[in-house]
Amino acid sequence: MADINIVLHEPEIPQNTGNIARTCAATGAALHLIRPLGFAIDDKKLKRAGLDYWDKLDITYYDGLDDFFGKNPDAAVYYFTTKAPRAYTDVVYPRRVFLMFGKETAGLPEDLLFHHKETAVRIPMRPTLRSLNLSNSVAVAVFEVFRQRQFEGLEEQGDLTAYRWEDANV
Repeated sequence: MADINIVLHEPEIPQNTGNIARTCAATGAALHLIRPLGFAIDDKKLKRAGLDYWDKLDITYYDGLDDFFGKNPDAAVYYFTTKAPRAYTDVVYPRRVFLMFGKETAGLPEDLLFHHKETAVRIPMRPTLRSLNLSNSVAVAVFEVFRQRQFEGLEEQGDLTAYRWEDANV
C-alpha cells in the first residue's frame, strides 16, 4: 500500500488524468479513480498524456464515493477545494494520506466538504480566478507532502547527459 494516495472524484478530462497518472508513477503515489469517469479508460488522450508509465501505476477504481469510503474506512483524507478555510501548507500530513480532488467543472460535492471542514484545504491563488488546472493542483499537493518528508524516496540529484555537475563553474 502506498503512503501517498491521489483520489480523483469523477474526473472529466482524459489529459488531466493522464498527467496525474504520470505524476503518480514518478512519485510512487497510488491513483484512485471514482466513477463515473468522463472518458473511457482506454482513451488515446489519456494514454498519450501518461505516456509509457501505465505499467508503473498502482491504480484502483471505485463505483462512487460510498464504494471508496467503504473500501478505505480509516483513510486520512484531505479534500482540495478553492473554498477551504485553510491552506494546504498549514497541514502536517499523516504518513498514509489520501489527497482528494473533484471533477474539473464542479470540484468536490459541497456536502462532502461541509462535513469535513477540518481536512478541507485550498491552494492559495488570486481571487479573480476560478481554479488551477487539476493536474497542476495534484502536483502541487503531492510535492508538498514530499517536501514535508524531505523528499524521502525520491532521487536527490539528476545527472546531465553531456556534462558532470562537478565540472561546472559556479
